[in-house]
Amino acid sequence: MMNPFFYTEDLRALLNEIPADSIVSRTYYENDEIKAILFGFAPGQELSEHTAARPAILHFLEGQADLTLGDEKKLARAGTWVHMQPHLPHSIVAKERLVMLLLLL
Repeated sequence: MMNPFFYTEDLRALLNEIPADSIVSRTYYENDEIKAILFGFAPGQELSEHTAARPAILHFLEGQADLTLGDEKKLARAGTWVHMQPHLPHSIVAKERLVMLLLLL
């Protein structure tokens, strides 16, 4: 029988380190309904504009970033939470070390 829950005490601890000039990602949970990916950005790193085919949630856990959602520019920092509809163009530029949780629904 499969375990009825998944538990991690500290998501940020799932990223060992974020090398300079790098973005690291780790898929730590996936089932038929959701895919959970933890991202770590070194300062100055960016994900250029792209879209996702599925609804998505961005939850920023550490650091600050410039976030573009469609035509709007926002500041993201620890505690920022965003729900995006499919196919929304978006980009992220880390202003400092950044840790972000991406949930693809």
